[in-house]
Amino acid sequence: MSKQTFIQGAFILILAGLITRALGFVNKIVMARMLGPEGVGLYAMAVPILILVITLTRLGLPVAISKLVAEADIVGDQAKIKRILVVSLAITGVLSILFTICTFLGAKVLSSIFLTDQRAYYPLLAITPIIPIVAISSIIKGYFQGKQNMKPSAYSQVIEQIVRISLVALLANLLLPYGLEYAVAGAMFSVVLGEAASLLYLFTTFKYSKRKIFKVRKGFFQQLWKGRQTLGELLRIGLPTTGSGLIGSVSWTLEAIIVAQSLALAGVATAVATAQYGLLSGYALPLVMLPMFITYSLSVSLVPAVSEASAQKNFALIQRRIYQALRIALIVGAPSTVIMYVFAEPLTTLIYNSPESGRFLKILSPFFLLLYFQGPLQAVLQGLDKARTAMMNTLYGAVIKIVSIFILASQPQLGIYGAAMAININVCLVTLLHFFSIVKIVGFSIQLRDFVKVGVSMLVMALSGILSYAVLLQSSFGSTWGLLLSIALASFVYLIFLLLFRIVGRQDIERFPFVGRWIAPFFPKR
Repeated sequence: MSKQTFIQGAFILILAGLITRALGFVNKIVMARMLGPEGVGLYAMAVPILILVITLTRLGLPVAISKLVAEADIVGDQAKIKRILVVSLAITGVLSILFTICTFLGAKVLSSIFLTDQRAYYPLLAITPIIPIVAISSIIKGYFQGKQNMKPSAYSQVIEQIVRISLVALLANLLLPYGLEYAVAGAMFSVVLGEAASLLYLFTTFKYSKRKIFKVRKGFFQQLWKGRQTLGELLRIGLPTTGSGLIGSVSWTLEAIIVAQSLALAGVATAVATAQYGLLSGYALPLVMLPMFITYSLSVSLVPAVSEASAQKNFALIQRRIYQALRIALIVGAPSTVIMYVFAEPLTTLIYNSPESGRFLKILSPFFLLLYFQGPLQAVLQGLDKARTAMMNTLYGAVIKIVSIFILASQPQLGIYGAAMAININVCLVTLLHFFSIVKIVGFSIQLRDFVKVGVSMLVMALSGILSYAVLLQSSFGSTWGLLLSIALASFVYLIFLLLFRIVGRQDIERFPFVGRWIAPFFPKR
């Protein structure tokens, strides 16, 4: 089983994330055009409840497993690694059965009372079987990530998306004649089938990779009986991590509920409120969160890398890992922010045929540049065994967000735009709290010079995008080709300025998987 360096592992996950995001985005376009804002709104209402239940089921164990396996692997303690897996499987096995039953039985109450739209009942039922599947998958992923082998996680993401996108249109079309809620349920069930295919691959890879080292089934209950100390270690890391995820999930669930109730107070009808929330949560948010696959990849690689460096008391390496992660997040997040702000309405018109959702994209995109730093910063805190600090930061942000949604969205003059503003407040607050927590622990300081250089590159990119789009729109290219060519030109200008400012150099290109060493000689040194 191959082990990768932090940067190699991150790039493998980024490449897989790029593929899965592209496939997932096609999936969202298909859903948006097939189901419309109302159907997307129903989908968006059911998903937060599912995430909440999955968060409770996993109990933060993927992060805990990754950290503990990385530490045990340094000293070659295979018995402890096996014990970690045994205890984790026992916990998630019991919890997944319990929460699957509770979600199935409570779907009617959740949809009709809390979500104010009883049509969400069938999507909730359709997605419920995913709970035990995701629980087991997350344990296997945590094991491979602790071994700093990111390939199984990367391949499983691609498999999940391929299966999902192959079935979503088929199932939604098949059930659409029975009603919109059944079509949404069909789209939800395609997610279940995709995760099942991903688990099958992960399980096969896991069984093959560890067969010469240990067998999980052999002495399972004996290892479980001896696993009291391991349980304590898992919960010490997992519970605060669960707390962070739980706060985020509860916040997301409450967001759907509070937005619906606040818009009702503002005099907005239920069907209109559902459609408006669909524009915000189902159309605009997926676009601004598109670069998150990069920060997620960095986060997954950071936890074992920082844990390993922390166990060795190598604080210089920890600071280097933080700098590398934030630098990658900045370089990629900056052009994404420019594209989504400058081309907000043309993008949402092209992708969703919904120019009105472009207004939400324009409100969110400038602030979401900070969100791209949030995941890596939280991963650093978890790797430093400061998961509780990350949890408290998330809690403060969630409370402020929910209060802000209620205050702003209930104002008739703001309505759903008030909810978008509250989301921005949350993003800024939590990211800054994470950053200052890390500064306090390891004394990390940001390189302002890099931020200034990227800021100038963003400004030039924005100007070139605006000018080129205005010119191409008047030519024979048309709006679609004009938009695509303008984005390509603006991105090229951004890349040129990164090279001129030596933000990106030959040593960065060399780290790209597969093609890096072949194209690196064409780039200048940084």
